[in-house]
Amino acid sequence: MPFGFLFVMLLIVAALVLGIWATFSVLGVLVTLAIAAIVGWIADRIVPGRLPYGWAGAMVAGLLGSWIGSLLIGHVGPTIARIPIIPAILGAVIVAFAVQLLVKRGIGPRPRGPETRV
Repeated sequence: MPFGFLFVMLLIVAALVLGIWATFSVLGVLVTLAIAAIVGWIADRIVPGRLPYGWAGAMVAGLLGSWIGSLLIGHVGPTIARIPIIPAILGAVIVAFAVQLLVKRGIGPRPRGPETRV
């Protein structure tokens, strides 16, 4: 009987540890996506024009921008949620400029607004 009780207690502890780990992993991903969306929004405000797909486009620009910026200048400045802010903004601006060039050339999605509706 004591071994069964010990086994059940170990299962409960393992479930709690797994639950806490999964919660913090999901929370970490959500915080990273939120920071990437804010970085992409900042880049969207710097670059003339609009990024397609709204917040989703800004989030992708922020994620790609942090990767590109880290490759170009390394991990400089403060980091939030493992995203270096200065390289991320620089890289997101580069991504936003590239997207605007592609949209102007007719490649990729066009922003939908009152002036583009047919």
